[in-house]
Amino acid sequence: MKKEQLTAEEINKEIDAHIVEISREFRQGFEFLKKYPKSVTIFGSSRINESSTHYKDAYELSKRIVTETGYTVITGGGPGIMESANKGAFDGKGNSVGLNIILPHEQKINPSVTDSIHFNYFFVRKPMMNFAAEAYIFFPGGFGTFDELFGLLTLIQTKKIPKVPVILVGKDFWIPVKTLILEQMLKRHHTIEKEDYDLLMITDSISTIIKIINKAPVSEWWDLLD
Repeated sequence: MKKEQLTAEEINKEIDAHIVEISREFRQGFEFLKKYPKSVTIFGSSRINESSTHYKDAYELSKRIVTETGYTVITGGGPGIMESANKGAFDGKGNSVGLNIILPHEQKINPSVTDSIHFNYFFVRKPMMNFAAEAYIFFPGGFGTFDELFGLLTLIQTKKIPKVPVILVGKDFWIPVKTLILEQMLKRHHTIEKEDYDLLMITDSISTIIKIINKAPVSEWWDLLD
């Protein structure tokens, strides 16, 4: 049986309901993050497992972040790199936070998260992942990781957020990506500036990353919002 077409009034009610829900998620997200004013956000593939050196590096890095800087570790709360990072923070007895997304095939929150919040909308969760951290760390990942990376770089490039460290971990994965950015985007097609290219750094040294985090200025966003 053919579904009847919605009336203008019904469409407006649907729109209003979505706006209310979206606004509620944004407000809850910001209120949740206020509990963790100093943080590092870690991104990476949900498909990388314990046999990978990247999984092991994410664990060790997160453990050292919470023990040596006292900062909260924030991830998407799922499996793979996210789980490894949360586990490192948990084992280091620090704040291990997950910003989970509700999907048709449910993404379960990993067991190493000490605090979490669930989102229905990707476009609400994304600014929460990119908001007010003192550093952003990217391990190898898929489309979602690249979406977060280039979205974050665009915010910094356009000065919508302050310049913060954006660190790519995993030279085997990221050097070809940065070479593409250098050779095609910067040198050949001139779609970015040299200063945009310099927003990224690649290192596999956990000690170097810890030093960068310790030197990074504390985000001023919370002071502006209070």
